Amino acid sequence: MTLRVDRKPGTWAAVQRAESRYACRRSILLRLGRESDIPMSGFNLADLWEAVADCVPDRVALHCGEQRRTYAQLEEQSNRLAHWYLEQGIQPGDHIGLYLQNCVEYVEATLAAYKVRAVPININYRYTAGELEHLFNDADLVGVVHQWGFTNRVTEVEPHVPTLQWKLATGSTYDDALASSSPARDFGPRSGDDHYILYTGGTTGLPKGVVWRQEDAFFACMGGGNPALPEVTSVAELVQRIAPDQSTFLLLAPLMHAAGAWVVLLHLFSGNKVVLWSGSLDPREVWRTIEREKVTATSTVGDAVMRPLLDTWDDFDPKPDIESLAVVSSGGAPLSTALRDRFLATFPSIPLSDGYGSSETGIQAGRIFVGPTVDEPEPQFTAQQAVVMDEATRRPVVPGSGIVGRVARTGRIPLGYHKDPARSATTFVEWDGRRWSLTGDMATVAADGTITLLGRGSLCINTGGEKVYPEEVEGVLRQLRAVYDVVVVGVPDERWGERVVAIVQLAPGTEPTEGELMTLVRASLAGYKVPKQVVFVDEVVRSPSGKADYRWAAEVAASA
Repeated sequence: MTLRVDRKPGTWAAVQRAESRYACRRSILLRLGRESDIPMSGFNLADLWEAVADCVPDRVALHCGEQRRTYAQLEEQSNRLAHWYLEQGIQPGDHIGLYLQNCVEYVEATLAAYKVRAVPININYRYTAGELEHLFNDADLVGVVHQWGFTNRVTEVEPHVPTLQWKLATGSTYDDALASSSPARDFGPRSGDDHYILYTGGTTGLPKGVVWRQEDAFFACMGGGNPALPEVTSVAELVQRIAPDQSTFLLLAPLMHAAGAWVVLLHLFSGNKVVLWSGSLDPREVWRTIEREKVTATSTVGDAVMRPLLDTWDDFDPKPDIESLAVVSSGGAPLSTALRDRFLATFPSIPLSDGYGSSETGIQAGRIFVGPTVDEPEPQFTAQQAVVMDEATRRPVVPGSGIVGRVARTGRIPLGYHKDPARSATTFVEWDGRRWSLTGDMATVAADGTITLLGRGSLCINTGGEKVYPEEVEGVLRQLRAVYDVVVVGVPDERWGERVVAIVQLAPGTEPTEGELMTLVRASLAGYKVPKQVVFVDEVVRSPSGKADYRWAAEVAASA
């Protein structure tokens, strides 16, 4: 028997007017064939989005600057762009680049690609022409949706990308393209096997595309709809979980990074309102936005975002009304113990969620803090389907043994890297009949099972035969009030092989010497971990997501 799925908007008028969850649930079941014996094709991101949009059409989905989209408007715009894609010849599996800063068009272009079974590719908008040319070719882009202001850069790169067939700039060209396209939802069936691809930032090397099944990405990266609840077993169950009172989430991270893309989809699948931050970070305006939009949750990206927010809060008089704020999370970059404790002392009643994950594993671990905490010199997390693997024995590290291993995850993991079978074979391995994703993160496991992160193995500094993880030294230096920001790297040294160098941005009004900083670090760490050189800079360079730019730091250290 063949099931005909009618996806036209008119079919769903009754669903959009439904006044009860039962009516909405039954409509979704009928739409997906769940009340028959026909099995679902898995959790597909476009199917999930459409189910939620049909049930809360009048809620505000996105707010960015002067732009707002209700769920119904975002659905219609995405349908129109999806039809425009088809008019350009897009086929299932084609890759469409998104060369955009945070904007509603970014989300529309993402959903539209999923609707026609194409794959949106995130592009770092800070890349140079050479870096863009590499990514465009590595990703086999057939088209690109880009910010109008990036037109010259795209035009420069276009002749060197043979697969690129079209480009679409935001603004009037984008608006005209959608206005002339159909708003109908008349696309074919989809599958949970459709691809989701996330390109890594490339702060330590060339960017690479991590390829996931959409169903696996939904659960591993987007929390299965709500990471605080058990995994949903159907699209109908996801819809049932939509809360009657809408929450508002403020995204400060860029959508081009996992810290932005994953969280936005998670909140859209929950029926929430998402406020997108666009442009450079203005801490005062962030607090005003929380007050004005009645934000209930927001996320920072480690110290790079948390510190200016706290500094600005201390200077406010009178303080903004942030009574609506129920939780703050941090992810994508390390959050130092000093800033964590400072946040909790400033806002003792607001929970702080510190999360950890990677492009190759999804969300791995996290901890929630409320009120004063016990001093912890290194970032520690409670694992969520993550283990620390002893590479020598290929077994999980015994808790409390002190053995350093690689963080790994099994279960829902990526298929591999796009066009890179060699790297895929070393990262996605099979042990004891199970596939594992091995990250570059090194860690130990305490007796109580908590994971203590030491740092990226690829960044590990070998000095005189001893291993030093930069994040461990950075964590100690960040606890010093005189240190506003810091990045630690290793540089070649004739005697030690590599020497530890700290690139430090001082807090305003402080003037510690190199020797004073070294002495303070020596009080917490072994002598071989103490920086042998401190380079003071006006500003530590980081990516838009807040991650350290180790290539820049290495160049600064070498030149010093």
